[in-house]
Amino acid sequence: MNAAPPANLRLTARFEGRVQGVGFRYTATGLAGNLGVTGYVMNLMNGDVELVAEGPDATLRTLLQKIQTSHLGRYILRVDAHWSPARDGFTTFGVRFTEH
Repeated sequence: MNAAPPANLRLTARFEGRVQGVGFRYTATGLAGNLGVTGYVMNLMNGDVELVAEGPDATLRTLLQKIQTSHLGRYILRVDAHWSPARDGFTTFGVRFTEH
């Protein structure tokens, strides 16, 4: 018998630091697209960046690691990451321009 594939998770991460105006959303979108996860990245009014991504646990952890070890790492002072079950509300990964 084959084991069922692991259920997808949702990663909600808030990046703090000088993370706006440094290509964060563009870079995160490219990395997420290459990994095949869905969700969005968005600048927040307080200067932070929020990333919400859904996919397999290992893939989401890879995304988080790739963001932090990319050229963006020097601008990130803190990452607040939360994990929850996926809601399957996304079909692609993209940039959102307004908080909701």
